[in-house]
Amino acid sequence: MRALTQAGALVLSFLTGTSALAEPAYPFDIHVLQPATVPLQQVLDGTVEAVNRGTVSAQTSGRVLQINYDVDDFVEKGAVLLRLRDATQRANLDQARATREEAQSRFIEARDEQQRVRELHRKNLVSKSQMDAANAALNASNAQVKSADARITQAQEQLSNTVIKAPYSGIVTERMVEVGEIASVGQPLVSGISLEKLRVTVNVPQRVIEAVRNAGKAQVIFDDGRIAESSDLVFFPYANPQTNTFQVRIRLADSVKGVFPGMFAKVAFTIDQAQRLLVPETAIAYRSELTGIYVISDADEVNLRQVRLGRHVGDQVELLAGAEAGQRVALNPAAAGVFVKEAISQQAGE
Repeated sequence: MRALTQAGALVLSFLTGTSALAEPAYPFDIHVLQPATVPLQQVLDGTVEAVNRGTVSAQTSGRVLQINYDVDDFVEKGAVLLRLRDATQRANLDQARATREEAQSRFIEARDEQQRVRELHRKNLVSKSQMDAANAALNASNAQVKSADARITQAQEQLSNTVIKAPYSGIVTERMVEVGEIASVGQPLVSGISLEKLRVTVNVPQRVIEAVRNAGKAQVIFDDGRIAESSDLVFFPYANPQTNTFQVRIRLADSVKGVFPGMFAKVAFTIDQAQRLLVPETAIAYRSELTGIYVISDADEVNLRQVRLGRHVGDQVELLAGAEAGQRVALNPAAAGVFVKEAISQQAGE
């Protein structure tokens, strides 16, 4: 490594003395380095999570008759996950309907009686107390009909609960019952996660949490280089006492594909702004262990100068060391290299 560094230094020293013509026509475009305002970012590790994840539990009791999906199976929303034996629930529904018919018959009888007494009361053939009794009987029978309707609704709900459906599309992650088992009310049956709505969870240090809140947006960076921007952030109102970090959830757009729960992602928050020297990425020259740019001096000399690079900002790269504002840089390092070699050959010929 030391030998390579020394060799690089010799190359730079040699190229430094290379001069072009007084007013050369350079075979490359030139860019003047100027400070630019760039965002300062805090980059943290995050984990992709499913927004919809949970466990389906039994809402009625019954023997498990059918299981249609197992672990790792994909399930569409509304698909039947499993069925329970429904003989008891159907019997309860039939009984509720019979009770309702009986209540309806009594209501019709009370209504007819109330109309008959009302007509007699209008002719002053019955007392007011008899009229009140007829009204009370009609109201009571009407209440019995409504009560019977409520019992039918309840029985229908219990019957529908014997068919367990997927609340959302997703993947089955766990199955807790087998065919033939008795499921009781509240017993977990199937767990799953949805792939339709995803978020990234990240722990933000308390020293930057206020800046992150004020920014209100984040960039999620995946391993394949894709960047997803989001302004749908949820901040937990308290810090973890062990790590002194605040959990932040970043909702991903539905258009983000190829992302699955449990994946790793980088999350970049903009916390401030600063002046930085940037250079187009196309101007960077890579020569073995050396990374540099071709700089044109005030004397029109073209030199390969070693630089230290920072992060990418769009199609530009931050220059941390090795360059100064106002310097001219060749945008085509290949053409600049050829230009330097030709200048060396001309000097050698002279």
